[in-house]
Amino acid sequence: MAMLEKRRVEAAILKHVYETLKASHGIEAAQKAIAEAVRKSAMEQAGELAKAAGGKTSLETFIARQEPWLRGESLTIEVKEHSDTRYRYNVTRCKYAEMYRDMGLGEIGHLLSCQRDGTFCEGYDDRIKLKRTQTIMQGASHCDFDYTFEKDG
Repeated sequence: MAMLEKRRVEAAILKHVYETLKASHGIEAAQKAIAEAVRKSAMEQAGELAKAAGGKTSLETFIARQEPWLRGESLTIEVKEHSDTRYRYNVTRCKYAEMYRDMGLGEIGHLLSCQRDGTFCEGYDDRIKLKRTQTIMQGASHCDFDYTFEKDG
């Protein structure tokens, strides 16, 4: 299953959880609960991906495992820099953001998708750090991903 479809299934379920929590506990508590659930899921999924790398995680092995997220042109990216310690690119089209908006989940799309990115890389290898200053989901023209890898020693 392509990652976009997997996220669609997850979002369809989380939409009802979010609406229920929002009605009973308010928007702040609902968003906090969704953020925490997605964070935990991202850490778990990243750990599984790291395990599949056989203990040899790095920025390069992380990049090599991006294909499921890109499948079906889910993301249109422009690579700005690629080395063994830095990977910078811009996302100029994000079908994840489009999907969440189409599902009526625009107000939490950043929690369902964007927040996952930083958590995911740390769960994969805590030497990988993500810096991002803007996202399409929150209204920018593009997402600016800047991954760095802190080598040992």
